Amino acid sequence: MNRSWTIVFFAGLFEIGWVVGLKHANSTWEWLLTVIAIYFSMHLLIVASRKLPVGTAYAVFTGMGTAGTVILDFTVFGEPFSTAKVILIAVLLSGVIGLKIITTEAEGDRAT
Repeated sequence: MNRSWTIVFFAGLFEIGWVVGLKHANSTWEWLLTVIAIYFSMHLLIVASRKLPVGTAYAVFTGMGTAGTVILDFTVFGEPFSTAKVILIAVLLSGVIGLKIITTEAEGDRAT
């Protein structure tokens, strides 16, 4: 895995963090951590988009965030399990993985 995709991966992890934070933050510190996660997720996405096509990087970023948030809801926050949600997340992930597989870092290089 190249550096830019690794950055998108970490951006997606921060996205999961801030989305969960928006729902569950109850104190000043939790809100501060949520704001920090928002900053890092967007910053890392911008950094990765310098080398990757922005549409593909954003699709992977949001797909990972969506899947991660739903999985966290099921496993940590007691959201009722739904087979339909799991199937739809699997379809989403297959599209995201497909985009990642067919996109190279060189495609996103910009002429300067």
